Amino acid sequence: MIFKEVRNGRPYPEHGLTLKEWARVPPRSIRLDELVTTKRELALDKLLAEDSTFYGDLFPHVVSWQGNLYLEDGLHRALRAALQQRSAIHVRVYELAATAAGAAAASS
Repeated sequence: MIFKEVRNGRPYPEHGLTLKEWARVPPRSIRLDELVTTKRELALDKLLAEDSTFYGDLFPHVVSWQGNLYLEDGLHRALRAALQQRSAIHVRVYELAATAAGAAAASS
């Protein structure tokens, strides 16, 4: 199995991070089999595109919440890494604290 789990949707509350804020999160290496995807489907043309990261962040975005690492953005890059026989990728991991999640839910 490539990923720990394949889900459809995000089980964690909205974090509200902008692309600029994501860029401040330092990348680190994570094993693919530790990641839980938040999308069940992908577009084959994006997977095979040579310039797929040209306009986006070079590193996939992962949200750490309740002991799991959720792959929020970068499914195509992660799958491409798996097809290249790589077991880990560099990602930006945002630690979503339970207190921040509770405050976000209370303000909604």
